Amino acid sequence: MLVILDYGMGNLRSVLRRVEKLGHKALLTSDPAELEKASKIIMPGVGAFNSGMSNLETRGLLPTLNRKVLQEKTPILGICLGMQMMCRWGEEGDIAGLGWIDADCVRFNFEDKQGGYLRIPHMGWNTVEQKGDCLLFDKVDQSTRFYFVHSYYVKPHAETLIAGTTDYGVEFASAIHQGNIYGTQFHPEKSHQAGANMIQAFLAQA
Repeated sequence: MLVILDYGMGNLRSVLRRVEKLGHKALLTSDPAELEKASKIIMPGVGAFNSGMSNLETRGLLPTLNRKVLQEKTPILGICLGMQMMCRWGEEGDIAGLGWIDADCVRFNFEDKQGGYLRIPHMGWNTVEQKGDCLLFDKVDQSTRFYFVHSYYVKPHAETLIAGTTDYGVEFASAIHQGNIYGTQFHPEKSHQAGANMIQAFLAQA
């Protein structure tokens, strides 16, 4: 069963609608008992890092979520804030993240840089340069444009985590992959056919 995790952050129903249009069934839930049954998980989200982590804790989702991902190796796709919370630490609120990947979540800072004219948040369409071999990009052309809206980005400590990069004043990791853990800073559910292909590839894996 595919579970779309509801922890009170962002428009989760846009992800649910995209999944259903692709012919898959999904359960949108914040119930740890329902999460326990998941064979795949999508963790979307838009908003503040500290609020997201607090909501996961207050809803009692953390023990089950950590066990499913770290012990049972259930495939999980984090989108936007969902990807950011996979990090060890978030600059927004200066708090610990889930710690699944060796990375930090930091804010765009264009002071004293050539890109200082760029607006924050990074919002709109931008390209993703694929790095390495990641199943999310199986049916996605190199340099495809995806839809972004974010002020913070993931900064991995190891390049092996990086599945895709994007340039916005600085080159940042816009997609990550480590074992059963996948993440995109952009919103595949809002990125037309390329985004649909990416979600389909995630859902089709054994």
